[in-house]
Amino acid sequence: MDGIDASGYITLTPVQEQVMPSIIEGRDIIASAQTGTGKTAAFLLPILSRLIGHRHEGHTSALIIVPTRELAIQIAQHVEGLAYFTEVSSIAIYGGVDGQAFVQEKQALRNGVDLIIATPGKLIAHLNMGYVDFSQLQFLVLDEADRMLDMGFSDDIMRIIKHLPEKRQSLLFSATMPEKIRSLARKILKQPVEINIAISKPPEKVEQKAYVVYEPQKNPLIQRIIRDTPHRSLIIFCSRKQTVKQLTQMLKRAKFNVAEIHSDLEQSEREDLLQGFRSGRIPVIVATDVLSRGIDIDTIDVVVNYDVPNDGEDYVHRIGRTARAERDGKAFTLVSDREIGRFSRIESLIGKEVDKAAVPAELGETPAYQPAKRGGGRGRGHGGHRGQGNPRPQQGVGKGSQAHARKPHHQQRSQQKPKPE
Repeated sequence: MDGIDASGYITLTPVQEQVMPSIIEGRDIIASAQTGTGKTAAFLLPILSRLIGHRHEGHTSALIIVPTRELAIQIAQHVEGLAYFTEVSSIAIYGGVDGQAFVQEKQALRNGVDLIIATPGKLIAHLNMGYVDFSQLQFLVLDEADRMLDMGFSDDIMRIIKHLPEKRQSLLFSATMPEKIRSLARKILKQPVEINIAISKPPEKVEQKAYVVYEPQKNPLIQRIIRDTPHRSLIIFCSRKQTVKQLTQMLKRAKFNVAEIHSDLEQSEREDLLQGFRSGRIPVIVATDVLSRGIDIDTIDVVVNYDVPNDGEDYVHRIGRTARAERDGKAFTLVSDREIGRFSRIESLIGKEVDKAAVPAELGETPAYQPAKRGGGRGRGHGGHRGQGNPRPQQGVGKGSQAHARKPHHQQRSQQKPKPE
């Protein structure tokens, strides 16, 4: 639970509501779900829950196969956050690494790391060396399976599966469901549950804008947004309740009439605050995603995402709190330089490039919006900053590694990673 709370998960997305019970029941799954719907957490949470109580010391229990190194790194970072407070070890294995990284991968595989995230080609290179033991494997996940087949990995996938035990739980996720995916499913899945997730879209009348800023610029920008929308109802969403508390205190010190809503409050306290919000007595609410679903207030004028949500479904639910009952509404998202990639994936999910608003000049220089490559020339607004690029995280296994998650608990850590916020 500590890892879930630290990662900012409050409520389940539709894909999580449908997928997780079947995984917990031990069923094989074939699911049509796009990136940004929360599908990564949908399979990671049940798997990690099982591994916490049923680890096989010295043996790999879960294998996640992905098409690209970028996705491998992304999932490894999810694992790092969710499993930080547990003994579950994991590693991401993908191409384009140096010899030292290969040696570290080999050592982790020999020791039986609990969870592996791997691209097909690199995993086969290790399998061919003869030291990988999948005899105790419990879970196989194929993520973005349609993309893997489009990239020509069909034969590689089948070669990998020959090394796996027949008694396992297999989960296949694909954005599309062509015949070649169904054919693959028939070969590797046993009586699977089929799940199709419809993609939510934001309300048409929501005017969406994003401010691309550095993290320290968010607080003064929030104050500017509130001042520019006087006498209107405004909700500010944060992914973590600690952020909600800190932001609320900052705004109160700046003499704003603001209240906070999160899971630490009793239901009666939340209802009292919402009644004050409805009546106009409290014009600004700072809240976690606990308020993004189920709140029935038609008069919210502005929604602000203080941080970029974990996935597209959360984004749609947040901004869907405005522009209700035929009213217009505005939704602003504050995107830090570290959140650009996540926001770009949300834009892809909703099928819309959100307008990038000009940041007030007094806040100074801001980062460029470059999802594929951070950095660039200096300037303001869209101009960017003196970037140092987006170097690949250091290869390794353990809490000290961003991309490759965690060391087996019996190995000595060489570096301590700060705990998630």
